[in-house]
Amino acid sequence: MGILRRKKIVSWALYDWANSVFATTVMAGFFPIFFKSFWAADLSPIESTAAIGTANSLSGLFIMLLAPILGAFSDVRKIKKQFLAFFAATGILSTAYLYYIPQGDWFYAAFLYTLAAIGFSGGNIFYDSLIGSVSNDQERNKVSSLGYSLGYLGGGILFIVNVLMYLNPTWFGLASDIEAILYSFLSVSVWWAVFSIPLFLNVDETSNSSPSQSIWSDISHSFKSVASTLKEVKKHKRAALFLISYWLYMDGVDTIVRMATAYGSDIGLDTSSMITALIMTQFIGFPATLVFGMYADKIGFKKILTIGISVYVIICFFAANMNTATEFYIIAGAVGLVQGGVQAISRSFFSSLIPENKEAQFFGFYNLVGKSAVLIGPLLVSWVAYIFNNPRFGILSLLILFIPGLIVLWMVPDKELIQ
Repeated sequence: MGILRRKKIVSWALYDWANSVFATTVMAGFFPIFFKSFWAADLSPIESTAAIGTANSLSGLFIMLLAPILGAFSDVRKIKKQFLAFFAATGILSTAYLYYIPQGDWFYAAFLYTLAAIGFSGGNIFYDSLIGSVSNDQERNKVSSLGYSLGYLGGGILFIVNVLMYLNPTWFGLASDIEAILYSFLSVSVWWAVFSIPLFLNVDETSNSSPSQSIWSDISHSFKSVASTLKEVKKHKRAALFLISYWLYMDGVDTIVRMATAYGSDIGLDTSSMITALIMTQFIGFPATLVFGMYADKIGFKKILTIGISVYVIICFFAANMNTATEFYIIAGAVGLVQGGVQAISRSFFSSLIPENKEAQFFGFYNLVGKSAVLIGPLLVSWVAYIFNNPRFGILSLLILFIPGLIVLWMVPDKELIQ
């Protein structure tokens, strides 16, 4: 592999390093806590959680509705980098502007967070699709793993810095923990912007399609392409059933990531304990994912995924009854043990279900399902808690996603069904 080729691969992977800080510092870490205590302090805990859950679900709905068409259109017009730039800029600027939202202005804070989440998830669709421009079929798993690992590392490094800013603001010349969190949002936007630059400078987009003279013709082609992919997926029952299962249980997994600290605040846990637990999750996840992969080879994809999803079912029951920071640490450790493994093994299992020579088409749909799988869960957690005036009922409602997801997983035939 030549130096120029390595440069393109590293430049592509650095975007994962760039934007993963939004997932750690903002999405899972500070935003839910700070939103409830600073921007939405005048709302009840249940009302502020409902606002966060609605914001997460709205971003998921937007991605689910528009991403297939945008993705297909970008394939035809060869403008993946332009779409990535648009969504990345949306996420970066929205995150930065959180710094300027005054205390008590919860609506605009929630609105900006929704835009930032759309920028994060939407950008990842086009980032993922650019992997074909920097790698061939033989290299793809290694290149994908490089991006994934750099994302964990980059997100973890800045998150630790941001936590230190929060716990010891005077070390950084800051007046208070409130100022530290506001500057953390700014640091995420700067990090995201700076480390995105190598991709835009060094990755040349390739495409097998040629745009027509009419933009409307290409839009029509985009709709037809989406319909064609749906029909193709339906022909392969194993892949179709797995995607249904994946969408259900990943909605639950992503909801726990996004709503954990909001739930912890609702039941009275202190911020520093929850932040420490999130750091623990981040660094347990890396080795645990490798162990998951080893055991998947020994006992099979379905069984190892069943273990992971079953742990999440237990987590729901345990979380609904927890009261102390120690119990939150236990849950964080359990999530760290299975989260990365469930994500990694899901992709490996899906790769074994799809037909040869159609990997790009099927994985494009798989990535879309994964990116939009945060639609029902946040609404369930927040609005069930709101209706019953009890956050513990909200966390239990995630069983509606995990249990059916597990059942559908075991409906996936061991061999392809004959049409």
